[in-house]
Amino acid sequence: MRLVRGADEARQTLLRRVPLEAGELPAAVREDIRRVFGAELDAEAVVDQILRDVREEGDAAVLRYNEDLDGVHGTLSGISLEVSPDEIEDALSQVEPSLLGALREAAERIRAFHQAQLAHSLRSFSEGGVGQMVRPLQRVGLYVPGTVAVYPSTVLMTAVPARVAGVSEVIMATPAREDASVSPVKLAAAKIAGVDRVFRAGGVQGIAALAYGTETVPRVDKVCGPGNIFVTLAKQKLYGQVGIDGLFGPSETLVIADNTAEPALVAADLLAGAEHDELATAVLITTSEALAAAVAREVEAQLKGLERAAVARASLDARGGAVLVVSLDEALELANEFAPEHLCLHAADAEKALDRVRNAGCVFVGGASAESIGDYTAGPSHVMPTGGSARFASSLGVHDFLKVISVVSLDGGALAELGPAAAAIARAEGLTAHARAIERRLEKG
Repeated sequence: MRLVRGADEARQTLLRRVPLEAGELPAAVREDIRRVFGAELDAEAVVDQILRDVREEGDAAVLRYNEDLDGVHGTLSGISLEVSPDEIEDALSQVEPSLLGALREAAERIRAFHQAQLAHSLRSFSEGGVGQMVRPLQRVGLYVPGTVAVYPSTVLMTAVPARVAGVSEVIMATPAREDASVSPVKLAAAKIAGVDRVFRAGGVQGIAALAYGTETVPRVDKVCGPGNIFVTLAKQKLYGQVGIDGLFGPSETLVIADNTAEPALVAADLLAGAEHDELATAVLITTSEALAAAVAREVEAQLKGLERAAVARASLDARGGAVLVVSLDEALELANEFAPEHLCLHAADAEKALDRVRNAGCVFVGGASAESIGDYTAGPSHVMPTGGSARFASSLGVHDFLKVISVVSLDGGALAELGPAAAAIARAEGLTAHARAIERRLEKG
C-alpha cells in the first residue's frame, strides 16, 4: 500500500476527491453506447436520451432499453415488466433456508433500529396557534441494482425503513437477467421486507419509469437507492420532479488507527471497503508507521483468499493507501474534511474520539465493530452519503419517508397579536392585498 506523510500530502493525493462524472467511461461501456445510440455520447447525453424516451414512450422505451442495454431477451415479445406475485412466492422456495433465515434476522434488526429511530424522529405538535403534522409519503420507489452481483441487503435496507415510516405503497425496480428473470434471493428479500410490487427495469430506464410513471409502472413520490454513474446522473436530473434520497457514488472507507490497533482487523476493514468496486476508496489514517507497515503486509496476505481479489487490488492500487499523521486530532480533522461514507475507529480511546466526529455516514467504534456487519445486520441502513455529502446529508432512515406539513390555526387573540406586524411588513414589500387580507380580519374585531 502507498504511504503518504502528513495531512497536506494526504489532501493532494489519497484524500483528493475527483467528481464522479469526470472519470472516463470504461471501453466496454463506450462500445455499448455506440452500438445502442449509434454515436459517441458521454454519460450525461446517454441519460438525457433515455429519460426523454421513457417520458415520451413509457413501457415501450423501458422494454427496449432493458433489451438493448441490459441484454434481457424476450422483453419486447410479451414478457411483462411487472414480476408476478407467483414469481415472488416461488422465489422463497428457491433460496436456501439458512439464507432465508439470515435475511429474516437482518430484516428484524433493521426494523427494530428504525422503529427506535421513528420514536426519536419528527413529531406532530400544536402550540400557540401554529404547529406541524408529520405524514408518511404515499408511494416510494426503490432502485436495487445488480444481476451478476445481487444485493438482497439493499432491498432490506431501503424497504424496511419505508415500511416502518408508514409509507402506503413500496415498489421496486431492478434489472432482470438475460432470461428476463429476477434473482430469487432479491425477490425473497422483497417479500420479507414488505415490497408491494416489483418491476423488471434496470438502470436509467428504471429510475425514469419510477419518476414519470408508465402504462405499467406507477409514478412514485420519491426514488431511493444506489446505482452506477448513469443512475446517479438520472436521479440528479430528476430532482424536483420526484423526491430523491441522495446521489451515491462508489463506496468509501476511512480507518483511523493508533498503535493499539490489530493490523489484521484494520486490513480486513480496508479490504471489505475495497472489494465493493474498482472505484472504491479505502484509506488508513494512523499515528503509527509500524502499524501502517503491518497493515500493508496483512492486506497482501488476505488478498490471496478473496473471490474479488482483482477488484480489491485495483481499488487499493488506484485509491487506497495509508496516511501517517502526528496525532489522533490530526487524523480526525482529516476525516471530518473528507466526510467518508464509513469511518472505522481502531484506537484506544475510540469512544472518546467519537465525540469529535462531525462528518460521516456511519461510524464503527472499536475493533469489534466490523464495517461489514453494518452492511447487513447491525440495523442502520447501509445506504449512506458518499462523495463528501456526509457534510450535509444523513444515512437513509425513516426521516427520508416522512414529510412535515406546517399548520396555522389562529384564534382572535393570536390574530390581534400577530396581525399588525405582518400587515406592516406586507405594505413595506408593496403587497397591498396581503396587508388588506390581514387588516380586514383585524377590523372585524
